[in-house]
Amino acid sequence: MSEPVETPRLTTSEDAAPPRRSRTPLLVAAVALTAFLTFGITALLLNVLDRRQEADVPYARMVDVDVTTVDPAVWGQNFPVQYQMFLRTAEMGPTPGHGGSVETPHTPTDTDPRTIVSSSRLEEDPRLVTMWAGYAFSVDYRHARGHEFMLEDQMYTLRVTEFNQPGTCLNCHASLPAGFDELGDGDQEAGFHAMNKMSYTDAVEHFDNPISCIDCHNPDTMALQITRPAFAAGIADLKAFEGIEDYDVNRDATANEMRSFVCGQCHVEYYFDGEDKTLTFPWSNGMKLEEILGYYLMDGHIDFEHAIAGTPIIKAQHPEFEIWNEGVHASAGVSCADCHMPYQREGSYKVSNHQIQSPLLNVNASCGTCHNDSEEVLTDRVVKIQDNFMHSRDVAMDALMVFIDNLETARTDGTPAEDLALAQSYHQAAQFYIDYVYSENGFGFHADQYMMRILNDAQYFILQGELALEGGEVGTVADFLRSQGVRVELDEPEAEAAANGEG
Repeated sequence: MSEPVETPRLTTSEDAAPPRRSRTPLLVAAVALTAFLTFGITALLLNVLDRRQEADVPYARMVDVDVTTVDPAVWGQNFPVQYQMFLRTAEMGPTPGHGGSVETPHTPTDTDPRTIVSSSRLEEDPRLVTMWAGYAFSVDYRHARGHEFMLEDQMYTLRVTEFNQPGTCLNCHASLPAGFDELGDGDQEAGFHAMNKMSYTDAVEHFDNPISCIDCHNPDTMALQITRPAFAAGIADLKAFEGIEDYDVNRDATANEMRSFVCGQCHVEYYFDGEDKTLTFPWSNGMKLEEILGYYLMDGHIDFEHAIAGTPIIKAQHPEFEIWNEGVHASAGVSCADCHMPYQREGSYKVSNHQIQSPLLNVNASCGTCHNDSEEVLTDRVVKIQDNFMHSRDVAMDALMVFIDNLETARTDGTPAEDLALAQSYHQAAQFYIDYVYSENGFGFHADQYMMRILNDAQYFILQGELALEGGEVGTVADFLRSQGVRVELDEPEAEAAANGEG
């Protein structure tokens, strides 16, 4: 049987293959993408090359500088942009919110030739006179002017002209490496110790400039460096406390750490140790305030006896570095220089602004790098934080004034000696805490929650002291610190008694 034959049929237009689509758009897109990527890679390579050239040739060396080159004008021949910025540290003016320096006319005297000074903080807040009664700060304490005036304002403050001060005071107010080189015959450490032992009047003859380029920069590499032996020793003590031995800050610190460490050479808590008045940072017990107080209790350091309350007092200094270290910006890796010396472009170069000022005077550069809010919003946020701190600080200060009055009364009204001594130990702790946040120049911003805690603890100390005056059952300052995990080892009975207000 034959197979059926399939009848052929005509192919219609519906059965024809679909027409081929044009590849022209795809080719155009591919060419455009290739061109874009090529341009992007080329731009990136050029940018990397530009940055490498900046690193390889960061400046034109017009003059040679070394450890003895103190005058910033000489360095300015190599770094004219930075030098012109640095000259602006002489500018004065208020800061939005709190702080800054206001020009105040001054009549020259035989001991003070200045015609302009900064406004007096004692006049603004007379409670400070009471808090520091019996100490030089109760006589003269002004808002700080810029770095240009840091040596001049120290030389002519009444705290120096009317009181005998050691050469140690110059550590935070003068350009030191050249003077150390001279006093130590080329040995910086020896020069440091020699200066500390001298009287201020004798020591200042060897130092004639405020802080300069050499105090923060290596003259050979221009890298940031630590020139203050006290900081090098203090940070090594802190690292040892944290379990890191043989720490050398100029060898081991990162570049970003150095952008804060160089500031921490001066903006810190410190004291003068022993008869040689060696500048010492109390960090071997930790850097938190309660750890620093524990250190002082173990060390036995006292700055003065309070003229009204009779209390042995520890005078706080200007602990911006320690307080910054407890704040959110430090935790995020933001350095002091990021906010106070923000980067800016100068032609093809990126430089730090060497005017060294409040971030609120340059909000877009200082804050806008990380925060997308407007300048007005950012400023308002900072001022609100500062206002809240100022309120809490004033409440604590008022409580301290009442406590001092009650201590004065207790000295003559028959209050048992052991109750008075215990109350005075709480006065010492409370005043140190309040002084610590008052003398810090961030007005609560550097670590707002931490500073609120400090003020809360200060008011707790005042409450315990008031209860002690009434004969109530209270513990000791040392026990309170231990309850917070602070090491306070007072093995000798006399030391334990003194720390507990019994000596």
